[in-house]
Amino acid sequence: MPSRYLFHFAQAHDEFRLPELASVAELHGISYSLPQEPENRDPKRPYMVIDLEREDHARTLARRCILIKAVYEFYGQGSTYEELHEANRKSETLWTRYIDDTSFRFLVTAYQHKIPQSRQRDVIESFSYMGFLGKIEMKNPDITLTVFEEYEDRHGTTRVKHEGDGSFRQLFFGRLLEEGSARPLIGKFDVKKRSYYGNTSMEAEISLLMTNQTLASPGKFIYDPFMGTGSMGYPYSFQPTAYFGALVFGSDIDGRQMRGKQKTPGVIRAATQYGLASRIIDLATFDITHNPWRCGELFDAIVTDPPYGVRAGAKRLGRKKELSEEKKALTLQHSLKAQEDDQPYIPPTKPYELSHLATDLVLFARYLLKPNGRLVFFLPTVTDEYEEIDIHTMLCEGMEVIANSLQDFGSWGRRMSALTQAELQIMGAVFTHSLLSSSAIQNAAYAFLARIIPIFSSPMYPATTSSVSAFVKNGTRAIV
Repeated sequence: MPSRYLFHFAQAHDEFRLPELASVAELHGISYSLPQEPENRDPKRPYMVIDLEREDHARTLARRCILIKAVYEFYGQGSTYEELHEANRKSETLWTRYIDDTSFRFLVTAYQHKIPQSRQRDVIESFSYMGFLGKIEMKNPDITLTVFEEYEDRHGTTRVKHEGDGSFRQLFFGRLLEEGSARPLIGKFDVKKRSYYGNTSMEAEISLLMTNQTLASPGKFIYDPFMGTGSMGYPYSFQPTAYFGALVFGSDIDGRQMRGKQKTPGVIRAATQYGLASRIIDLATFDITHNPWRCGELFDAIVTDPPYGVRAGAKRLGRKKELSEEKKALTLQHSLKAQEDDQPYIPPTKPYELSHLATDLVLFARYLLKPNGRLVFFLPTVTDEYEEIDIHTMLCEGMEVIANSLQDFGSWGRRMSALTQAELQIMGAVFTHSLLSSSAIQNAAYAFLARIIPIFSSPMYPATTSSVSAFVKNGTRAIV
């Protein structure tokens, strides 16, 4: 029978809480149930009671989720102390085992309020019926019992100290099981403490949230196609506390961002600072629309923060204006002649439209991800104009949205979208990553490939009818 646990969330990134919880639960095979009442599962509230099968599941979530401050064995809740005490008495079987010889401490705390010391003592004394006989230890007790008073969010308002004391929204009571040990990683990976970073480096907390969305774990292979200064790579490789431990491969169209100005690449220097250099498999310089990948299903996850023009715009190979035939001929003629002072060729680049980038990235991920792999990336949105359908316009068949969380900056924001591969249905046939055999599935493959080949030229797609035929006849795994 499931037990109930009280989760205390950090008051940051509300929309990321439940998607992170769902991803970590999936990673560890944990089943859970959220409250049925909408007001009790509101992600903006700091406390939530969740049903779990086992106590160690609650501990696992607290150790991995970045936005969990602590998890408690739940004893009761109410809108008044009378209701709370009544609920606590009904949970007597949970706390009577600690009465005789267990050292303990009792805390009373509040959200959006500071409780006077005198009333804290009154609250603690009101629980005297529990009859604990153990020693009171304020530093290292065997158990910690905590009462939480939740007040309405009054952020930004001016009020007298202790004003509104006792006018709380809800009360919660429970025994501390596990403090959130993942939150200190935010300080460990603080951008300002790194030996190498840039002005567009992703903040540590968001990088860690993206890490959990990818289901990163030891042995998994994760790719960042817009590596930049490497902010996404370090949390995945963090092995010493067994949180993540994945292997990372990075690429970028501009290798200077990854290298920096010193002999040792900047990304490697920063990874060495964390003791993770051995987990950065390699770095490469190329444009994802002209990529070198010749086989798919390489990576367990793709995670990236593509440049979207707020500070640095995206670029792709190509000229802003095509050369005339005459200039093309002169350029070719000149390139065939050896030059004594010949400099390395730097290919021209042109702006990369955000809509094209998003679509190409999804198609790119659909090819490179292993079955059930995940793509996690950020895209900017205008808050007033955004509609949920916008995220679906960039999808290709076979990719499914599992999270779409907003980091709000006021008039605009950016959304962390998490996509996963799903079974692909075309003309009644179901495409998975099993071998193609029946003629019906082959015909469906022809029809689908004929639609996606013209989207953009890339080695990831067969370029001719003959290669499509070979693709189907050989039973190659579907790249759609």
